[in-house]
Amino acid sequence: MAATESNTTILTRMRNYRPDPLIVLILLAVVIAIFLPARGEFADGFGVATTVAIAFLFFLYGARLSPEEAKQGFKHWRLHLIILVFTFLVFPVVGLAMKGLEPIVGPEMYLGLLYMTLVPSTVQSSVAFTSIARGNVAGAIVSASASNLLGVVLTPVLVMLLMSSSSGLVISGQVFLDVAIQLLLPFVVGQLSRKWTAKFASNSLTKQFDRISIAMVVYAAFSEGVVDGIWVSVPIWQLLFVCVLSVVLVAFMLWLTRYSAMKLGFNRGDQIAIEFCGTKKSLATGLPMAAVIFAGQSLGLIILPLMLFHQIQLMMCSWLAARYAKQYALAHPEEQPAA
Repeated sequence: MAATESNTTILTRMRNYRPDPLIVLILLAVVIAIFLPARGEFADGFGVATTVAIAFLFFLYGARLSPEEAKQGFKHWRLHLIILVFTFLVFPVVGLAMKGLEPIVGPEMYLGLLYMTLVPSTVQSSVAFTSIARGNVAGAIVSASASNLLGVVLTPVLVMLLMSSSSGLVISGQVFLDVAIQLLLPFVVGQLSRKWTAKFASNSLTKQFDRISIAMVVYAAFSEGVVDGIWVSVPIWQLLFVCVLSVVLVAFMLWLTRYSAMKLGFNRGDQIAIEFCGTKKSLATGLPMAAVIFAGQSLGLIILPLMLFHQIQLMMCSWLAARYAKQYALAHPEEQPAA
């Protein structure tokens, strides 16, 4: 009987499954780039449009972030500090430790793996999974938002420190000016204009722009890779290796964040927020930042590991959040709706 119910549940989930619109758009951008890559004047014009789109995206981020929520959430400084430590210290150390894999994945793919460990945490999925698992949602909102805000500065600094000495990669101090103009300035303008723009930035139409701008970055990067002939040099087994590595990395970080949170005495809600916020890497922030930081350089293999890691972390954390939700329901039957 139990097996039948389990099979029925699986079939129901399969019928109700809807692919992530962001992933669909990214895959579509990749396919279009393979068959119709941007070239010549069109590529130049599309590059300008992408730059404008990235700036507008960070303006929307600024307009959406409530200063009142941030002030309340920042009072729980221990929670935010450990999440930031995992995001901008532990992850980069893991990235450096993967240097030994460079002979297997190649120098450019390794740089992509290293860059993936340097970007901020996600906001939407971190908060969503924390909510599903009945964790500290308010703490997750502030921590993830703070990670993205600080990442505008910390990610370029980490890239300068850890990636600029790598062979063939040129990163100058100009990066900080570019980041300030294209990312930080629009974000600040969004914050200052919240009184008039918060409603506009939060409506369903402008939220679609998040996905569109990221797809533009992917299309531009993959087009460049196709035109330069990069993709013909990447064997399938290497991509599969990066996928398996991403599964191992997500599993390890999920264990490490939860174990650390338990040892430090955080309650269940905070443990869940730390686990889901401290293990994520943001595609929405990481790709636009890569387009600014690595402007004028081949971007395809640098963003590919982040794209693969993002999808894998969503699948694994979705399963884990559902598991935590079931555990909470069993422990608190009085909070469940009546049949």
